[in-house]
Amino acid sequence: MGDEVYQASCREMIAYRRADATPHAAALIEGLRDIGYSLETAVSDVIDNSIAAGARRIQIVTETFSDEPYIAIIDDGEGMTEDELVAAMRPGSKNPLATRDEPDLGRFGLGLKSASFSQCRRLTVVSRRSGQTSAAIWDLDDVAQRNEWAVQLPDHFDLIPGINKLGQTGTLVLWQKLDRLTGGYSHNAAKRAEVINQRIAETERHLRLVFHRFMEDSKPLRILLNERLLRALDPFARKNPATIADPEEKLALIRGDVEIQSFTLPHHKQMSKTDWEDIGGPEGHLKSQGFYLYRGKRLILHGTWFGLCRQSELTKLSRVRIDIPNSMDADWKIDVKKSSAQLPPVVRDRLKKVIERILAGSKRTYSKRGQKLVDHERLPMWHRIQADGQIRYRPNIEHPAFADFAESLPPDLRRGFFNCIALVGASLPIETLHADMAGTAEQIVPDRVDEDTLAQAVQATLSVLLGAHKDMKEIKALMKDVDPFRSAWEDTERIIAATVETKEDK
Repeated sequence: MGDEVYQASCREMIAYRRADATPHAAALIEGLRDIGYSLETAVSDVIDNSIAAGARRIQIVTETFSDEPYIAIIDDGEGMTEDELVAAMRPGSKNPLATRDEPDLGRFGLGLKSASFSQCRRLTVVSRRSGQTSAAIWDLDDVAQRNEWAVQLPDHFDLIPGINKLGQTGTLVLWQKLDRLTGGYSHNAAKRAEVINQRIAETERHLRLVFHRFMEDSKPLRILLNERLLRALDPFARKNPATIADPEEKLALIRGDVEIQSFTLPHHKQMSKTDWEDIGGPEGHLKSQGFYLYRGKRLILHGTWFGLCRQSELTKLSRVRIDIPNSMDADWKIDVKKSSAQLPPVVRDRLKKVIERILAGSKRTYSKRGQKLVDHERLPMWHRIQADGQIRYRPNIEHPAFADFAESLPPDLRRGFFNCIALVGASLPIETLHADMAGTAEQIVPDRVDEDTLAQAVQATLSVLLGAHKDMKEIKALMKDVDPFRSAWEDTERIIAATVETKEDK
């Protein structure tokens, strides 16, 4: 004990001096530009501030064809006084360790500035509360010249683009000098506009997804892009009656509750092509399966299993919603951009226990459909043979279309015919099929057959099923589930009707 007291007293006696280590404004503010924002994450960060300010209507206005292109984000939130505005323009305006209100989507107090600087060199914020208007400007060229932590406070606002769309209360965030969005076409207005517009189009889907739960509220958040109202994009397709939603689970932790709910999307045959592609996004359903992490109803991260399992074709319909409060930011290591996170060990252990159940629904959806296609009751064209740890697909030579034709052949040709059928089965392009199935399985469709081929298959199959004393309703149900009848069902029904009518006439 005596040694500890002695060492403590020595530390107190050590003399030291202080030196000013205030960062250089020009250097640090340029560094804030490279945190890693994309246009969509930058716009989302600004919208977070609008939602925290109580906005119910947010307008995104873009001007891309002028010599001085800009992007403006205008909300109808509560607005700020000049003192509040200057404080909001200060980098690091809030301590990430401070307790935030439940609906506050902020994190470090850097979002507005770092997000804006990542896209532009001139940030103007105009805010109005109770009819009183204030404005502040960060111009990085001015900061580079003066090397001062000082914003500009203009006295007149009339010439600020987008100011006419600001109501009695609300805030306008204006990005000018869009040097990070030109794609290198600074002096080619047409090419520059094309690049910026493409980026904005990509941002649209991101906003529909990230804020979909706010847009689906009973008092919905309205986000307009150049006067066009954006439609919420629900990644769980909850309005589709074929979607399977498991009961919600709750994991109570020290800093709050984690809510977990798993969903199994419908098979693509049970959705419209437009909805299927919209939910899957540009990378498809294979890349969009997995966990969807929300912080205060705002989507933070999606399309990952956090290393708990692999993304696969059989599990691509599985999606899991995880809700966390903003009090758990440190546990999940939410980054400045609010676009990445890490799974805490205590939550990982819980999800490990339920991951098999979470994925089982998606596997059942595909497996059940696959079983139908090789069900012997349905007279499939192919047999699925599983043995010795391997799976083979072999043409069903007992199918009526094959068997009837073989019967019409002389014995010496019949052997050659069945050999040809066996060669077709042995020549399946397995590697190519695997690559296609792993990427865009929904784009793989059966080849079309001509009228004569279809009629031969229908008549042969119908003859066997009628001979088995099955009624017409059951026959149609069996045939409708297998190709080539399923993909040409209208023609198949017509041929069935004509065949039955001919038999009755005889």
